[in-house]
Amino acid sequence: MTRDADDHSPASQPTRAAAAAFVGTTIEWYDFYIYATASALIFGKLFFPGSDPFFGTLASFGTFAVGFFARPFGGLVFGHLGDRIGRKKALVATLAIMGIGTVGIGFLPTYASAGIWAPVLLVLLRVAQGIAMGGEWGGAVLMASEHAPEGRRTFFASFAQLGSPAGLILSLLAFRWVASMDKEAFFSWGWRLPFIASALLLVVGLLIRAGVDESPEFKALKAQRQVAALPVVEVVRDAWRTLLLCLGANVIGVAGAWFVNTFMLSYTTQTLGLDRGLILDCLFVVAFVQLLTQLGAGWFAQRVGTGRFLKGAAALAMLSPYPMFALVSTGRPLAIVVGVAIAVMCMSSSYAVMAGFMSTAFPVRVRYSAISLSYQVCAAVAGGLTPLVGTLLAHRYPGDWWPLAVFYSFLAGVSLVCISVLGRRRGREAVATVVAGG
Repeated sequence: MTRDADDHSPASQPTRAAAAAFVGTTIEWYDFYIYATASALIFGKLFFPGSDPFFGTLASFGTFAVGFFARPFGGLVFGHLGDRIGRKKALVATLAIMGIGTVGIGFLPTYASAGIWAPVLLVLLRVAQGIAMGGEWGGAVLMASEHAPEGRRTFFASFAQLGSPAGLILSLLAFRWVASMDKEAFFSWGWRLPFIASALLLVVGLLIRAGVDESPEFKALKAQRQVAALPVVEVVRDAWRTLLLCLGANVIGVAGAWFVNTFMLSYTTQTLGLDRGLILDCLFVVAFVQLLTQLGAGWFAQRVGTGRFLKGAAALAMLSPYPMFALVSTGRPLAIVVGVAIAVMCMSSSYAVMAGFMSTAFPVRVRYSAISLSYQVCAAVAGGLTPLVGTLLAHRYPGDWWPLAVFYSFLAGVSLVCISVLGRRRGREAVATVVAGG
């Protein structure tokens, strides 16, 4: 048997699909995170100069939010394509769009040289990033979960979620490297290097994805000629309640990540006055904690029950911001790492397991559209607005972190309620199916 034939053998496909989901989402999240880091540290000064750093940061986070608002559109477009022509083709397109958009940002002129056109072009490329990310997540989750061996869907789907901490690690490494330059070089050209480096990652990602076959569940659906003509219409018409519950269930995993990894970067450097390099180092350590937590969460949830695990993670997440802020406020490196790690472990446990939980909530024929729509609308509302709300609260209540902690607890509470209701609904549907069949 040739090497190529062995690569495409049925036995190797689950592992290859999980690896491709991990690598692909790592690249996409790297691209997204370097924008997030730049929006917290430098875009306000380069693209929205003004006398008040608060308004520059607010405008910068506004462009950050624009990418989130574009994600539902990407979910709709690529969800439709993924349910109609296949998961694999949709994923190749999203990876290419993300790479081109990110590299383009690396070559943008700043406000000083291009005036108003600089932020306009930044927003347009940010929209391209958002569209690509909107289509990427659902396809990566499904390629991993629909290739998974029997009874291991949750664990295999969690590999797509590992791309978030892995991408964060790469982005922090990249920015920690360029942030070590002198200030003039960093603001002149050093910040561009992490964006331009995405071109190399794009090539690697496309090569890896070429070795994965189409989802076996989609191929079976296509062979039976059961492909949905208008999957988005079908899921909104027939499963809108489940769609909304999945949206709410995702809140803490989505919003919590951007609260911790983006807003806290701005909060600690601007409100608390801590050193930029110190915070990047602390977040880098915590990113490894997140990576290990997510690996363990996918395995453990498969053993104890996904719904039960998710409710426990959301409940703990409601409590986590209070020790986080108390420890971060000390300004000591070890305390910062421990405080942020407490919140991240609770948040990332929910995030890791949610993908497998959602992938079983909808039928195959509309699954790409359904999970993309619920996740990406949540990302637009909860993820995109969270750094903005956090910045406004920090400005309104200077020196007082309690409003920020309560806001974070509210986000986790929304997820806890929706996970509980969704679990009861799915339990009733399972009983009804058994009774109907018997």
